[in-house]
Amino acid sequence: MGTKEALLTLLEAEKGTYFSGEELAEKLSLSRTAVWKAVNSLRGEGYAIDAVRNKGYRLAERTDILSAQGIRKYLQPVCAGLELAVLPEVGSTNAVVREKAMAGAPEGCVVIAASQTDGRGRVGRRFFSPAGTGIYMSLLLRPPHASPRQAVKLTTMAAVAACEAIEAVSGEQAQIKWVNDIFVAGKKVSGILTEASFGLEDGFLEYAVLGIGINAYPPPGGFPEGLEGIAGAVFRQPRDDGKNRLAAGFLNRFMACYSAPEKSGYAGRYRSRSLVIGREIQVLSPGRSQKAVALDVDEECRLIVQYPDGRVESLSSGEISVRLS
Repeated sequence: MGTKEALLTLLEAEKGTYFSGEELAEKLSLSRTAVWKAVNSLRGEGYAIDAVRNKGYRLAERTDILSAQGIRKYLQPVCAGLELAVLPEVGSTNAVVREKAMAGAPEGCVVIAASQTDGRGRVGRRFFSPAGTGIYMSLLLRPPHASPRQAVKLTTMAAVAACEAIEAVSGEQAQIKWVNDIFVAGKKVSGILTEASFGLEDGFLEYAVLGIGINAYPPPGGFPEGLEGIAGAVFRQPRDDGKNRLAAGFLNRFMACYSAPEKSGYAGRYRSRSLVIGREIQVLSPGRSQKAVALDVDEECRLIVQYPDGRVESLSSGEISVRLS
């Protein structure tokens, strides 16, 4: 751990507490000059570090900057095996983690970015990923002997974890538009993209990259054309450590479910947050759109739909549209 990272870890752990330059130097086994340089470097990255004569330095209590140190202090023991990296900007966190997976990285590699220049959603869409307002995260998973159907469940587990983290941190109700979109107050605030590699011989999962983007705040100037009536944000007002709490809340809940899926009851939790049960929807497939009614979500998190001719189908993957207004 470098000087700057060590200082930030200490200040995050005791957020709002003043430390003299001498105390910091002693705790970190550094010179006071090194401490001063590290403070200035962190300030240059946007951290609000107060300096008061005869008191010392402190990390301001009401800040919301995404950092590995800020996330780790909220993580529970179930996340002990995660290797966490927070980067200011990447092309795509899924692409970064997929490269690590192909190079043999172990399960639990997590990459989080403050912005993406090439964020991706499902079916080739772009995921708007501006700096400073969201959380863009990818997690490498290597579940043993997992079939393609079991791999699909990773997305539904993540949807439940995202809803519960949003509700815990913001107090807002979160709902799921099957299969992978999270809505708050009728607006999409989060999307999930799971990409997987399977063995050619046995058909089992080699690895999965679970990606999630969460809009914590509206971007300055609002969402761009085409998204302004669709996209929303979790928070209406700035929250102290809001992004770090959201990121940690998601990881805590997802890893708890992933570690013991048979005990988690995640299918029922997924169903209870469904945005589409009982609604008229459009089932979308290449070059085709079919009207249907969403009847239920089963224990496999498949969407049960009924078409106008009375035919009932269980959808295990795909895409739907629904009019919310």
